[in-house]
Amino acid sequence: MNVAPVDVAAEAPSELAQLKLILSHVADLGHAETVLGWDSRVSMPPHGAAARAEIVGTLGRLTHERFVSDEVGDLLERLRPYEETLDYDSYDASLLRVTRRDWERQRRIPAALVGEIWRSNGLAVAAWDDARAASDFQAFVPHLERQLELRQRYVECFPPAREPYDVLLEDYEPGMTAAQVEAIFAELKTATLPLIEAAPEIDDSFLSGDFAIGAQEEAGRLVLDAFGVDRDAWRLDITTHPFQAKPGLRDIRLTTHYRPGDIHSLFSTMHEFGHGVYEWGVDPALARTPLDSGTSSAFHESQSRTWENLVGRSRPFWRFFYPTLRELFPDHLRDVDEEAFVRGVNKVRPSAIRIDADEVTYNLHIVLRFELERQLLEGRLAVGDLPDAWNALMQEYLGVAVSSDAQGVLQDMHWGAGLVAYFPTYSLGNVISVQLWERAVADLGDLDEQIARGEFGALREWQREHVHRHGRKFRPDELIVRATGGSIDAGPYVRYLQEKYSGL
Repeated sequence: MNVAPVDVAAEAPSELAQLKLILSHVADLGHAETVLGWDSRVSMPPHGAAARAEIVGTLGRLTHERFVSDEVGDLLERLRPYEETLDYDSYDASLLRVTRRDWERQRRIPAALVGEIWRSNGLAVAAWDDARAASDFQAFVPHLERQLELRQRYVECFPPAREPYDVLLEDYEPGMTAAQVEAIFAELKTATLPLIEAAPEIDDSFLSGDFAIGAQEEAGRLVLDAFGVDRDAWRLDITTHPFQAKPGLRDIRLTTHYRPGDIHSLFSTMHEFGHGVYEWGVDPALARTPLDSGTSSAFHESQSRTWENLVGRSRPFWRFFYPTLRELFPDHLRDVDEEAFVRGVNKVRPSAIRIDADEVTYNLHIVLRFELERQLLEGRLAVGDLPDAWNALMQEYLGVAVSSDAQGVLQDMHWGAGLVAYFPTYSLGNVISVQLWERAVADLGDLDEQIARGEFGALREWQREHVHRHGRKFRPDELIVRATGGSIDAGPYVRYLQEKYSGL
């Protein structure tokens, strides 16, 4: 049969418009799932979890079916000649390249499995809530076993990899392997242990006490205002395990968690702001497309760790904000000077809880989870034996005795949510954060002085220009070269820790 030649100039626009319409519908379904997920963690009554899991399972299956349809594959194929005429950096070329990569990957996964994964996530997170509250890991065991079974079935959808972990890691950090993570983590471990041993004794007793929740809420909102939040487009709510969500353009939702015994909520809020400002800064032209998100989890975490640590635990920041915090908590901080406070919030102290960890010990919490996940996926560790393995590594790496399941293996919701292989991206984000920071300092000059004056716009705009606006146009290995001139490198982060903590 003779086939008429494709007139690229004439046909591409209509083919592309058709593809974009389908992708916008897929994005809308994804945004609906985001709203349901946000609601389940913020305002849904606990007994609604089972029904919500069914709804989200159905929605996930339908979204997947629409995206991996033959129609999308046919459109991508018909648009190849058009794509070949485009500049690599262009919007259309990026859209077609990323959509094809996603389509080819997701096409391998049966829609029924996708639906069951989403359904299981909802049920397991609800079970995690109850198990954590009761500090009862055994109650969570069947759900975690089910989550791992589903991840094994997911891995089996792909060609054999060096190890199962690589397949799951690809969803969060495209192009990264477990072996590469292991090498970076080995460098971090080598650098971390001497810093822990050399850490000075610092009095931080003033950070414990009865900190009024209302004052904590006010402190968090004042920090967000200073960082540059539009209250008509952002919101801050309370949840058990903080997260950020973007259900659509100009709709940024942050959550935090308040504890009356400390002010950690302030750092949690700054952390989630980093996620939110990344999503806020994506070019609006990418909305309702596969490009409308951060390029990878590590890049996302690099932004959250920047605002939580490189900004939020820095001397310049507290030169600006400490007088305000003192006014909010006069009974606790009246007799604590600024330098003592800065030393207190940067104290190196091995502890059981990851989200409370200082910058030096934090990465050991991630190494622990990374090693346990690999063992679970490879069948070298049974789920029922996980608490003992967890507690043993906590003792070995941090010298910390775990007092309960809630303080140990049940402290994070990630495994309940199905986020197996996500944890490494926190430490990878730490590494990338300093690489980006060094380039920002080189470009912006007096960044410390700007922060000390409460001026965060230059940093925020630098991040938007070099990272945020691109969304998923570029793979993480491409974006880091574009933003910093080099590939991922733990060296700058190690030097940052050594220099900062030698100064305490």
